[in-house]
Amino acid sequence: MRGAQLAGLLLGGALGALGCSVGQGEGFVRSDALFVESCYRGPFDLRPTFFGANPFDDTLTIRVQRGEQEIAVSDGFTMLVYEVPTVRTAFLNQRLPIGLPIGVSPLGYPLPAVPTQPAATMSLYLNSSCRAQNASLSAVSGWVEFTQLFSGDPNEDDSEDRITDGSFEAVFVDPNDAMPELDAAGNATGTYTYPPDRQSTVFGEFNFVFHRGTPAQPFP
Repeated sequence: MRGAQLAGLLLGGALGALGCSVGQGEGFVRSDALFVESCYRGPFDLRPTFFGANPFDDTLTIRVQRGEQEIAVSDGFTMLVYEVPTVRTAFLNQRLPIGLPIGVSPLGYPLPAVPTQPAATMSLYLNSSCRAQNASLSAVSGWVEFTQLFSGDPNEDDSEDRITDGSFEAVFVDPNDAMPELDAAGNATGTYTYPPDRQSTVFGEFNFVFHRGTPAQPFP
């Protein structure tokens, strides 16, 4: 799957899920060296002001960005958390894996023989800073840890169960940058890797309360 298609898949899921949640919160999203092709290279500080989340079945889409405008003109990230009830009951205060969704790999490379479902997937977008054709990156590895996670019930009465509090550290890339991984003899192994200078480690924290309501800006 091409990088633009993959970013569209992750963002599309977020756009489809989000639309009825607006919340204030606090947190940060930073990188010591962020790389986006033909757009951005260097230290990055998102300074987010918008924190929202929407549930769907057993998943929760978290959206953290600067400003309340739609994704197409904003900087921020979306995180899709799987198996929310299980995370809430058994895996709080533990580092959970972040990665590409099952069934997704860079174009021209096979899927893993034994796919592993990540606990969450992430997409970072710089559509305000870059205004480029593809200003989105996908997380290929990393972790997320929740101390609290919204129950997923839009009518939740318990204020504690409306809170999402977490931190993360993830490696983001453009999947189009994938290249064959070589063994010690220089032969292709059939798997792929990414050039180190095109990988970006991003870390952050977020804490907010789910509020159901009409978003400040319409989402497509």
